[in-house]
Amino acid sequence: MAIANKTKRADYLELILEFPLRPIRSDAELDRAVKMIDSLVDKDKLSAGEQDYLDVLSDLVEKYEAEEHPMAPLSDAAMLRHLIEAKGVTQTEVAEKTGIDQTTLSLVLAGKRNLSRSHIGRLSQYFGVEPGAFAFE
Repeated sequence: MAIANKTKRADYLELILEFPLRPIRSDAELDRAVKMIDSLVDKDKLSAGEQDYLDVLSDLVEKYEAEEHPMAPLSDAAMLRHLIEAKGVTQTEVAEKTGIDQTTLSLVLAGKRNLSRSHIGRLSQYFGVEPGAFAFE
């Protein structure tokens, strides 16, 4: 167990020396952080130290991007369209599996209707996403 802890610490410290874990304050630092993340994600398997480092660096990148480059929330139509495409299903399949009328889904996708809380709950469960992914008004 002691050898595993030393290896974890050595991997972690090596990464810290290469790119210290501290708040990201510029887009140039963001670019360096993303390159570091990419290099770790490209590995087949990460050591425990590398995984810990990746987790913390990812949190720092997420925080910087949320503050400096916020994304506008997607409309119900855009989110639903994305989820349907990502899952590779049809609108008819979504209607059948969720019990939401196909006309309702068509209206949502056309931007003519918003989703109800009930719809969001069923769609969230079907697509395996948090209800907050949808912009309930």
